[in-house]
Amino acid sequence: MSRSSVSGSSVGGSSAAALRSRLAGVVGAVALLAAFFTGTAAVGTASAAPVAVTAHPSAAPAAAPAAAQRGARPATGGWTCAGTPIPAGYVLVGFNRSGCNGAGSWDQQPVRNGIWTCAGSPIISGYVITNYLSSGCSGIGAWYHQLAKSGLWTCAGSPIVSGYVTTNYNRAGCNGIGAWVQMTAQAGLWTCPGSPVPAGFRSTTYNAGGCGGQGAWLLQRR
Repeated sequence: MSRSSVSGSSVGGSSAAALRSRLAGVVGAVALLAAFFTGTAAVGTASAAPVAVTAHPSAAPAAAPAAAQRGARPATGGWTCAGTPIPAGYVLVGFNRSGCNGAGSWDQQPVRNGIWTCAGSPIISGYVITNYLSSGCSGIGAWYHQLAKSGLWTCAGSPIVSGYVTTNYNRAGCNGIGAWVQMTAQAGLWTCPGSPVPAGFRSTTYNAGGCGGQGAWLLQRR
């Protein structure tokens, strides 16, 4: 039986709908935070440094917008004012509310495995979010980035890397926002609602009690 035919059932449909609702709430909250603090639309779910951000002299980050107006290239790292473009491969790791003469400033640093980033920071390709700290990044929330690896528990809103599927759910994970295990796709895995079905695979049998009670579908080769 295909996933599409099963998901129309009352059990599968209600579980998937509830899951989508929780995911939408989490991602929506992150987007609102990002838009408020950066002055731009959120570019992705992000995380934050779990330590207090030290005050930054306002003169240095304030120079960035002026340089941008003169046609200079975007800054590549360090403290920048809200709205400054984030260079490719960089993430936001600190936030100072009083920086840039009260407009707020952000610390841009190259991504690496095991880094906390702030709301509004991009999630670089190949990385997933594995932890959440509500008090991080000066109180706007912090998310822990790791390179994708089979068997990692990932938070609500984390990307699912190509070739991976979600196989289990823990409602209390990621400090209460929910967590899913991501595994490299292989025949015989039970996958959760919302999990991708990679090329070469199909979903067959449905188990209402799978995936931490959310329901699960059996993954098989085509």
